[in-house]
Amino acid sequence: MDTHTTLPANETLMANAIRVLAMDAVQAANSGHPGAPMGLADVATVLFNRFVTIDPAAHDWPDRDRFVMSAGHGSMLVYAINHLLGYDDMGIDQLRNFRQLGYRTAGHPEYGHAKGIETTTGPLGQGIATAVGMALAERMAHARFGTELVDHWTWVIAGDGCLMEGISHEAIDLAGHLGLGRMIVFWDDNRITIDGATDLSTSTDQQARFGAAGWHVQTVDGHDNDAIAAAIEAARGESGRPSMIACRTVIGKGAPNKAGSHKVHGAPLGEDEIAATRAALGWDLPPFEIPAEVYAAWRAVAERGAEARAAWGARKASSARSAAFDAAHGPVDATALGAAIDGYKAKLSAEAPKVATRKASEMALEVVCATLPNAIGGSADLTGSNNTRTTAMRPVTRDDYAGDYIHYGIREHGMAAAMNGIALHGGFVPFGGTFLVFADYARPAMRLSALMGVPVTYVMTHDSIGLGEDGPTHQPVETLASLRAIPNMTVIRPADAVETAEAWEIAATATATPTVLALSRQGLPTLRTGHSTENLTARGAYVLREADGARDVTLIATGSEVALAIDAADRLAAEGIRAAVVSAPSFELFAAQAPDYRATVLGGAPRVGVEAAIAQGWEALIGCDGAFVGMTGFGASAPAPALYRHFGITAEAVADAAKALL
Repeated sequence: MDTHTTLPANETLMANAIRVLAMDAVQAANSGHPGAPMGLADVATVLFNRFVTIDPAAHDWPDRDRFVMSAGHGSMLVYAINHLLGYDDMGIDQLRNFRQLGYRTAGHPEYGHAKGIETTTGPLGQGIATAVGMALAERMAHARFGTELVDHWTWVIAGDGCLMEGISHEAIDLAGHLGLGRMIVFWDDNRITIDGATDLSTSTDQQARFGAAGWHVQTVDGHDNDAIAAAIEAARGESGRPSMIACRTVIGKGAPNKAGSHKVHGAPLGEDEIAATRAALGWDLPPFEIPAEVYAAWRAVAERGAEARAAWGARKASSARSAAFDAAHGPVDATALGAAIDGYKAKLSAEAPKVATRKASEMALEVVCATLPNAIGGSADLTGSNNTRTTAMRPVTRDDYAGDYIHYGIREHGMAAAMNGIALHGGFVPFGGTFLVFADYARPAMRLSALMGVPVTYVMTHDSIGLGEDGPTHQPVETLASLRAIPNMTVIRPADAVETAEAWEIAATATATPTVLALSRQGLPTLRTGHSTENLTARGAYVLREADGARDVTLIATGSEVALAIDAADRLAAEGIRAAVVSAPSFELFAAQAPDYRATVLGGAPRVGVEAAIAQGWEALIGCDGAFVGMTGFGASAPAPALYRHFGITAEAVADAAKALL
């Protein structure tokens, strides 16, 4: 988009409005971070006044620019700007009640709490890494729909802390490799951290670092408006690579006694310093009062955006690709996917293949991706092991963004954050793979998926000691429990190819919940040989095989251990003990079922849980008096069958545990 008409005469007042709103809100809350918003006010004002295209009246307009405040502790910068722009949910009372219960102005920007917040930030580094996914989604959408429908930018403000976090390396490297020229990062180079000056803990030449990753790099005075604007213009001319503009700023600028000090980073200025700041800025209005001319200047930005949106709407109305664009940005066609999965399940039940659930996932993906043309796959350098690439998929590269498979490299954390960004951007349904044990590398971004309610699918294979010889470093004995502990995260560990297909239907149609698919390395028999149209996995747990008569015991298992439970039930039956077998692929989905259904599935008889993982979390299914057959510590390096015998996860052990309860 072209550079817009500027209002340089108003920019000092526009920036000072941010400063006073930030310091007054933090003071009212007696909590918060005034330094970053005050120091960044000039950069943000130039950016929005001269370049950013957004329409507060249509906050979800697909072709809006994305603005990410990666340094999320500076949230008052976002809230002040959104108030000044005229977002209808960001009235002045929201700012008066900064960080208070029931208001939209949380301590860190929270996606979904208010319009104009593109992603949750606060955990440093997450914003810039998520923005990489947004910028990549823009390029992929542009490749599909052209400039007439996709022509926007991704703008990021990142601080020293963001760039110190390890995830920033993964994000910067990936963005440079993919040549994301519509991504521009402003580094708030204020040289201050909580402990003091940045030279206490880092000596990195950030400009050289970004340059080495293939970025266009510039350095400017972060308080020279024309220099900032010129740098942005130059960055926008670098279509084949992302840009970083190092903005040398003074933290807390405007505060005559505390500016430039770590004391202004994370504490209110205090009444005396606020009074001194007002005097220094020539701002004689009381707290939370803004001159009409300042509102007019900021609202002009919104008006410009509304005009751009109207022009986009006219282009879209006459575009031959309008229907496809709407379909990509609309909800998943759950009816079509359900019908395709149902037909596929019938085929699986009839043929009864014995395959690893990671392979079953690949097979199901052929159905999913054929039904959802906007699915975007990927893997953190484990494509052949995760089985995340279908036969028709081709790579996304800097020379061809029309592909649908992303090689994320060995960047699990960066992959998870980028998938969040792709999902938040809209237009695509992302999934990506790695080994389950490496969820620990991706966990902060996975947690944000759940916190934001972003429907990302994590394909996590090699889910137990069943991976064998790679040993305890790769055997995720505690990982299932830790992922199940995350609120709003659906963890599914399917027992066979049928449950895997059902799991994919659940994941692909989720709207506000991320999904983890925990998949086996080893081959598993098909247990559901009688076709059921109902998605039983969506129940979370169900009776796979009822006892022949009143139950004496209930065996509950997940994933690869369900077949062991079937074998154990057969052994018990031979001794006259009637055992029901329950498959429990998802604790979360089961917990969401009606109490009567849960009671019917679990039954009143003693229960044995079976899973090649630790017992934490199983008490909800087996009760305090139940037995558990699984892991009590880390694994070992050996072939999988030997490990199952060594750790006592066998049909015999399950049968013995059941008999001990009777």
